[in-house]
Amino acid sequence: MSQPIQIESLKIGEQDAFGLVEAAITLDQSRGDKARLAAALEQNLQLWVAIRTLVSDATSGLPDAVKTNLTRLSDFVADTTLKKGVEISDNTITTLVNVNLQISEGLLESANRT
Repeated sequence: MSQPIQIESLKIGEQDAFGLVEAAITLDQSRGDKARLAAALEQNLQLWVAIRTLVSDATSGLPDAVKTNLTRLSDFVADTTLKKGVEISDNTITTLVNVNLQISEGLLESANRT
């Protein structure tokens, strides 16, 4: 039996990736339950606002292209969430889930290189 992940033991990039995966799973599992979906969308939005705040920091050390891409994704997540709310389509939920999973994969790859 595997041990539960202790978030405190993860590197920063791994923690961010874990947060994105956790939000993706919550979004995916909330389909069909508007109360759970509202909470999942709020959690995901807060995560992306935090990501945008981090990449906006001049001392983040991220390349400009990465900053631009993450800012655009943050804008997309915020715009989609605020416009559609719990009336969001399954396809759009899938898109948000995939965005989170792809960015988490990139964060893990980056964390493993350092």
